[in-house]
Amino acid sequence: MNWFRTNRRSAWIVGVTLLLPLLFFLNAVVGILSVRHEYQSSIDNLEPRIARLRGLIEKEDQLQQVAVEVDRRIPGLVYTASQDRATVSANLQQEVRQLLVDAGLSVTNSQVLPVREQELFDYIAVKVTVSGTLANLDAALSSLGSYMPLVLVESLDIFPRRSSRRNKAATEQTVTATLQLLSLRYSS
Repeated sequence: MNWFRTNRRSAWIVGVTLLLPLLFFLNAVVGILSVRHEYQSSIDNLEPRIARLRGLIEKEDQLQQVAVEVDRRIPGLVYTASQDRATVSANLQQEVRQLLVDAGLSVTNSQVLPVREQELFDYIAVKVTVSGTLANLDAALSSLGSYMPLVLVESLDIFPRRSSRRNKAATEQTVTATLQLLSLRYSS
C-alpha cells in the first residue's frame, strides 16, 4: 500500500493499462452478442415466410388449376390487346351511354378519361352524368353489372333533384348521378 501512496502517477498508469484490455474485451463480447441477437431476429423473421412457402408448395397443384381457370375466364372480362385504346374508349363510352338510356336515364354528359397504364392492364375510364329516377338508376347499375367485358363502377355520386312547384305532386324522387366507370384492356 505504501508504494501506491508514494507513486500515485505510476499507480494510475498501471491501473489504466490493466483496465484498457478489460474494456476492449467487454466491448468485443458485447459486439458479438449484439450480432448474435441480430442474426437470431433475422431467423425468427424467416420462419413465418418459410411456413407460407411450404403451404404454397403443398397447394401448388390447386393453385395451378385455379390459375388455369382464371386465365380461361379473363379474356371474356377484359378487352384484348389487339384492340386500339382509343377505339376501346370510344366503344365503351358509346355502349355505356346506350345501356343507361335503355334503362330509362337521360345522359346529360359523358367523357372518356385518360388511360391509366398499369403492369398488365390499361385502365379505360368513362365519366357519365345521368338524371332519372332511383328505379331507373338501379336498373342501369344492374345492366352494367351484367355487361361484358366487365365494367366496374369506380365512383358514384348521387344528388337529389329539387322538385319544382309545378311538379310537387310527383311521387318518384329524381336524381342526378355522376358515374365513373372503368374497364380493363390487356396492355401487352
